Amino acid sequence: MTNSKKIRVAVNGYGVIGKRVADAVRAQPDMELVGVGDVVSDYRVKAAVVLDLPIYASLPEKADEMRVAGIPVIGVLDDLLAQADVVVDCTPKGIGARNLPRYRAAGVKALYQGGEKHSLTGHSFVAQANYETALGRDATRIVSCNTTSTVRTLLALKDAGLLKKARGVLVRRATDPWESDHSGIMNTVVPEPHIPSHQGPDAQTVVPDLDVVTIAAKASHTQTHNHYWVVEMTREASREEVLDAFHAAPRIAFIRMSDGVVALNSTIELMKDLGRPRGDMWEVALWEDVLTVQGKELYYTYQVYNEAIVVPENIDAIRALAGTVTDGRESIRMTDEALGMRGDFLSLGLR
Repeated sequence: MTNSKKIRVAVNGYGVIGKRVADAVRAQPDMELVGVGDVVSDYRVKAAVVLDLPIYASLPEKADEMRVAGIPVIGVLDDLLAQADVVVDCTPKGIGARNLPRYRAAGVKALYQGGEKHSLTGHSFVAQANYETALGRDATRIVSCNTTSTVRTLLALKDAGLLKKARGVLVRRATDPWESDHSGIMNTVVPEPHIPSHQGPDAQTVVPDLDVVTIAAKASHTQTHNHYWVVEMTREASREEVLDAFHAAPRIAFIRMSDGVVALNSTIELMKDLGRPRGDMWEVALWEDVLTVQGKELYYTYQVYNEAIVVPENIDAIRALAGTVTDGRESIRMTDEALGMRGDFLSLGLR
């Protein structure tokens, strides 16, 4: 079920995720970007000016400062919210929670990113898992990049009747590339101090009956995460059956070492060669020729592009909150078609 009226979307926070969500909204046939809000006056927001996006000051006291810097500020956050059906909060961790009363007062539906706690909205979102439970809600939360990939891949196995329990090791990037001049780690690996790391319990906020444990460490690189999974299946299955389960799931794309895609940087280069905006990869990039099955045990590894993987989930969540598309599979199809997502990066077809 669809509605011909376009959903009016505001993006509050024009950073790593916000600028990508803004672009993705503009690519959707059923959405309109009414503006973006921020508080900074540097190149990030000036890029939005060059792109002719309507700019608003998220804090009133920042408006004059932004105008002095040459940013044509139209108004403040309340002015932006007055035009929107849904606001996508992409502000830094913790700020979004403080914005919730403002969104409620404006009567605007809101969605948040994984830096906020599940308790803020009482609902965490991955489109293929629980789209329908978000329909018409006032707010939801998009889980983190690593949690999104965890849910996508494990749910593919669960839906195929193959998943009993899963144990994963995550090698995380140290910081986002744009911050690598002033933060991050060098020449070391930093294990996270707790097992499970937060991604496993976070995945259970979306799919409560997942038997999953994650272990994580930060490594001294700034682009993408790498996951290694050991899965106990419900029964013996062939390698082909497992691959079919991943093929059938949305937003998982195969890569192969036999094609020369042998490391994280290979995939980043491939996205640029394919003409992806900003070199983004919205899919989970799973190494098809590394995946191994031994009886009831399954082993596989994949790559997560942390700056982009949650973008399609944001788009689907906008539709769910607005209630304009009631079938999650249809929303996923619309989003993936508009963005040009693939199931195999080097095949002639989409799959």
